[in-house]
Amino acid sequence: MKERQVVRAVVLDVRGRVLLLHSRDLSRPHIGTWWELPGGGLDPGESHQDAIIRELAEEAGLTVTAAQVGAPTWRRNSTFLYRGERRLNHEVVVPVRLAVDAPDVDGAGQVDFEAEDYFGFRWWPVGEVVASAEVFYPGPLPRLLVPFLDGEPIDEPFERWS
Repeated sequence: MKERQVVRAVVLDVRGRVLLLHSRDLSRPHIGTWWELPGGGLDPGESHQDAIIRELAEEAGLTVTAAQVGAPTWRRNSTFLYRGERRLNHEVVVPVRLAVDAPDVDGAGQVDFEAEDYFGFRWWPVGEVVASAEVFYPGPLPRLLVPFLDGEPIDEPFERWS
């Protein structure tokens, strides 16, 4: 099992739409696809703020500043299988507010596995996330998105995603 410290972001454009990456695990095509919050593991000595700035640049080609990254008010632990390996993530979720309207996502900085896993993106209105029957990671995103955006601290119970 690989245990990691992870940061994810609810990235909001100026119109309040949320960036989600369309993802898959090519080693497990039978589980289908899902929409996930951008983010990833912290490098040794890296803060959650530095990690999400780096991850957004790598995964989406977005340049954000530390001033755009909010506090990690959503905490969660999750486990899932990924490319044949069990992962245990200790995650925080931060808001990231952009001053522009739905910037293009550029995956040119993605590492090899990200380029295989992420095959699309979408800027979702919050209400559509809340009402959607799609699969999301984190799984309870539709239920917890509005409380998170309202500033409520969230200490989510353990999620066994797959």
